[in-house]
Order: sequence, then structure tokens, then C-alpha cells
Amino acid sequence: MGSMLVMLLKMSAISILYIILTYFLWIRTKDKRLTTGGILLIGIIYGMCSVLSTHIGVDYGQMLLNLRDVAPLAAGLFFHPASGLIAGFIGGIERYIVGTYFGIGEYTRVACSISTCLAGIVAMIMNTRVFNGKKPSPAYAFFMGAVMEVFHMYVVFITHRDDMRMAFKVVSTCSIPMVFFTGAALSVMSVILQVKSGEWQSPMEKLAGEQVSVSETFQRWLFLVTTVVIVGNFAFSFVLQTESAYQNGCQTISDTADDIQIRYASGLKQVINDNSEFYEIVQPDGSIIAGRHRGVKLSTEDLNALKANVDGDFFTRQFFQENALNKAESIGGKHILLVYIPNSGLYWYRNAQAYETGLADILLFAVIYVLIAFLVHQIVVNNINLINTSLDKITNGDLDEVVRVRSSSEFASLSDDINQTVEALKGYIEAAEKRIEQELILAKSIQDSALPKNFVFPAFKDNFDIYAAMKPAKEVGGDFYDFFIAGQNKLALVIADVSGKGIPAALFMMRSKTAIRSLTETGGTPTEIIYKANSTLCEGNDAEMFVTVWIGIIDLETGVISCANAGHEYPVIKRRNGDFELLKDRHSLALAAIEELKAREYEIVLEPGDKLFVYTDGIPEAINEKVEQYGTDRLTEALNAVKDESFDHIIPSVFDSVAGFKGSAEQFDDITMMGFELKALI
Repeated sequence: MGSMLVMLLKMSAISILYIILTYFLWIRTKDKRLTTGGILLIGIIYGMCSVLSTHIGVDYGQMLLNLRDVAPLAAGLFFHPASGLIAGFIGGIERYIVGTYFGIGEYTRVACSISTCLAGIVAMIMNTRVFNGKKPSPAYAFFMGAVMEVFHMYVVFITHRDDMRMAFKVVSTCSIPMVFFTGAALSVMSVILQVKSGEWQSPMEKLAGEQVSVSETFQRWLFLVTTVVIVGNFAFSFVLQTESAYQNGCQTISDTADDIQIRYASGLKQVINDNSEFYEIVQPDGSIIAGRHRGVKLSTEDLNALKANVDGDFFTRQFFQENALNKAESIGGKHILLVYIPNSGLYWYRNAQAYETGLADILLFAVIYVLIAFLVHQIVVNNINLINTSLDKITNGDLDEVVRVRSSSEFASLSDDINQTVEALKGYIEAAEKRIEQELILAKSIQDSALPKNFVFPAFKDNFDIYAAMKPAKEVGGDFYDFFIAGQNKLALVIADVSGKGIPAALFMMRSKTAIRSLTETGGTPTEIIYKANSTLCEGNDAEMFVTVWIGIIDLETGVISCANAGHEYPVIKRRNGDFELLKDRHSLALAAIEELKAREYEIVLEPGDKLFVYTDGIPEAINEKVEQYGTDRLTEALNAVKDESFDHIIPSVFDSVAGFKGSAEQFDDITMMGFELKALI
């Protein structure tokens, strides 16, 4: 027990030194691309660690334990494939040389050399072909370390078929501690490096996670099923070998007993000095007069047990501090013949076969597991990823993407089905686009027809000029303007901007325009019109849309405009001999924003020659390539540049100014303008 504790402590200390070295080297190289010199240096460092492990082993059970194979595995898995290869060949070649020419570990030199060199090769292959340069998971790291030591022990059996007893002793003593500590050291390295690099994910989170890859699910089931099959086969074989060893032992004991009986009949001298066989001739008082323990006297308990089984069946009992299969017979009438085989001799071949079979099964399992997992990843997972990449492009709108995975008939069929579906979808989309385009053309036509286009009032042609235009950001818009006679010698001007764009805004625009016009024609004031229109628009406004409105009712006899502004842009005024200037009027909230909306009414007095310009926020909020807004300053500058022109020239000029400012940038919002010039009072 004491030697085992010492062994555990020493092996743990060596593992910790490997872990510290790996962490230190990783910290120094994690943010750097390894150069050829760096790769070579790491390979040499780990190669020297492998060499030191050969010469600084841990005594245990008359054997020397070491962790030589950890070095090339760590170098190849956590740093660079070539580093692992270099470390493996340094450690492996040195091990063979010192074993052959200096007698250090000569018995296992071939197995140790092959194992260490192969560790570097396996680390290189796994890094490049399986892990693709990423760090292995802790489970994979443990698995690889353990399997390499299993291979190490298996080669000991293979290279010593003529000395199986010694090979079994080496393997049974060294296998468990070397397998465990090699795997554990690599697993702890993986945990630490993944935690420090932010790649760590708890195994419980992985098991509980909903997004488990096909490869991981397959590997789990493959591991489970293969393990059950191998363990079941091993257990069945072990039971058969146990029964065979027992039967062979019984036959050997019977043959030995018959031989002793014959020799004893020829005289006691024929057996008295023979201690090469497992038998004892015991006197009635318990004294042994012949056999391996001649001169020893059995205890009363052992003697009674022996007498109880004389001429009986085979029995298992400890007589000489070792459990054995025994058979007791009377011999010569007064003596007892005890023939036995110690369990260590009876079952050594079964145990050796069990170790060899177990090691071979583990290696076979490892090869099958890695190979199948690799093939599944290459044949299935990679192709699924290729298909998913194409599907991502398709779902993001690239309908010209073609799936070209044809590595098997199943994937070829899947690719063809996806491509056919996309082609059909393109047809549906094209048909839908044409239908929507026709519907939008119709909607645009309806919206255009709802906006007044006749800017001439014959009865008032000498009193005022009016002009308006709208340019929607999409096929249809949410802006609108309106002008109409609203009583005796009164003209109503309305401009509005519905929140949003497109069809929903256009529908709300029509509803707003109808409500405002109908209320205005009944003869209400702007404040009353705003209040009642707001109440109407709040009803059934589940989409929570709103509309900003400026309304002005002009008395053509006095030039007084009664106005109300519900969240709309400031109007622009130009006096007869002046420039266009913003009129910063008082605002209320937009219509349909809240119930019981009360707007503030105000008046503007126009003289003949004065001009009024109203617009929507699509002008000041227009954006250019530099994400700069057009603004009201540029608007007034554009207006003043053509201030003496009529509005049928002014408004197109402003459109051109905004377009020139915007450049190639997309139109941000609907743009609507309306201009009124008072020429003479009635």
C-alpha cells in the first residue's frame, strides 16, 4: 500500500510538470504564428522531456513507470503537428539506443521505441485530419493518451511471445498507472487551455444542449454500442478461459496425484526430497514429510480443513499464504497427499490472455471509432455543411446559388431536390412580383387620381396660383396634399405625412385625406377639423399609425389664413419683396397619436404678391452618401434661388436640388410640396 501511494504521488508530480510546461509554452505562443524555428524548438523541448522520462522513471513493483509518450502527444496536439513528430522521433530513437547499447530497459526497448515514435505520428495525423488544428476536447485527449499506452503495452506482448510470463508481469504492473496518468495529463492540459482560450464548454451543457451535431450524436452511440459489444465479448471470453484454466488445473492435479501415488508405492524416498512439484505428504499430526514445504507443520485449522476434504472433490483454500486449487487424498493408509496449484499459476495464462485480448480490443475499438467518426465527418457532416452553406445563401436571397454536392446518390438526389425547389420558388416569386407590380401600379394610379391635378380655378384665376407635386419613396406613399373650395370665397390647403411607407401608409393616407376633407367641407375651423379627424383616425387604429398635418383655410377676401399644425413641418413664407423664410408656428401632436387631441390655431395674413410653401419631412431629412441631411437651410436657399418664379417652376427646381444633394443615395422618404401665391384679393 505504501509503495502504491509513493507511485501515485510521483506520477502525479511528473504529470503536473508536463502540464505546467505545456501551459507556459502555450502562453508564450498563443498570439503568435509559429515559425519553423519555433516548431523545431517545441519539438526539441518535448523530445528532451521524453528522453528524461526514460532515465527518470518511477519504481513500482520491480518495474520503472514513465510518461514518455505524453511529450510527443502534447507537442503535436496542442502546438504543431511537426513538433509532435520531432518529439516522438527524438524520444523513440533515444529509447532504442540506450536500451540496445547501454542496457537501460532492454526488455521493453522495442515496444517503448515504437510507441513513442508512433505517438508523434498519431498526434500529427489527428491534429491535421481530425481536429483540423483545433485543440482536442478533454475526453478526446484522455482517449488518445490512454490508447497510446494501451498500444505500448500490447507491443510488449507482441515482441515477447516466447516469454509470456515476464511480458505479463510487465504489462500487469505498468499498464494501469501509465494508461491513466498519460490520459489524465493530456486531459487536464486540454481543460486548462480551453478555459484560458475561452473555448471551454461544460460536458453537462453539451449533453443538455439542444443543438448537438450529427457527428457528436453518432460518436456517442458508436462509443456506447461498440463498448457494450467489446465488453460483452471480453466477459464471455474471460469466463470461457476461466473454465478452461480450472479444468486444465484439475487434470494436472489429478495426473500429479496419480504419479505421486505410484512413486510413493515404490517407497517414501521416491518423493521425500522432491520440491519441484506442488504437493505435500502430511502425517496425521500435521507434519509435512515430503513436498515443497517438507519439515513444516500445518496449523490445527489447516489440518482439520485438510482432513475434511480427504478423498473428496477439488476445493479452493489458502494453505501456504496463497489461494490455490487443492485436492486431498489418503496415501499409504496413514498419510494425506495434498496436491495443489496456486491461483497465480492456475490462472496466469488466462490473465495474460485477458490482458492481451483486452488491449487488442481497446486498440481495435480505437481504430474503428476514429476511422468511422472520421468517415462520417468526411462523407456525411462535411456534405451537410456544404448543403447548409448553400441553403444559407438561398435563404438570404441568393436564388442563383446551386447546390452541387454529388458525392453519393443520396446527396445528389437531395441537391437536385433543393435546386428544383429553388427553381420552382423563383417561378413563384417572379409570378408574385408581376402580380404585386400590377397591383402596385393600380394602387399608384388610384393614389394619383386621389390627388388633385387641376391647379386652375377659373373663377379665381386672377386671385391666386397654386401648384403641388408628390414623389413617393416606394411605388405608393403615405404623403398627400389637397386643396379645395371650403365655403364662400374660401380655399382650404392641406398637406400631410403618414408614418411609414408603402401600402399600409397609402391606405391610412386615403383614410386621413377623406376624413379631413369631409370635415373641412362642413365648415369647421382648423382646430375643430383636427380634433374631429383625430377622433375618427384613432378608432380601429390597431397598427398604431399616425399622420402629421398642416391645414390652412384662406379667406380670399381678406388674405387671412386660419391655420393649425399637428406635428408637421414649419411652413415657409415669402413676402412680396422679400425672401422665403421659415415660419416657426406652434405645433400639437400628430393625428391618431393620442385621443382628445386639441390643436392650437393661428393666423397668417397674406398680401397680394405673398407666397406660401408647405412640404413634408422627406425634403429636410433627405440623406446623401455622407449621411448628411438636406435640412431647412438648403431648402430656403433653393427656394430663394428661384423666388420670383411661379410655383410650377419653383417646385421642380426644389426637386432637382434635393436630387443633386442626395446623389446615389436611396430616397429616404416620400417628398411632397405645395405652393400658393396670392395675386389679388377678391
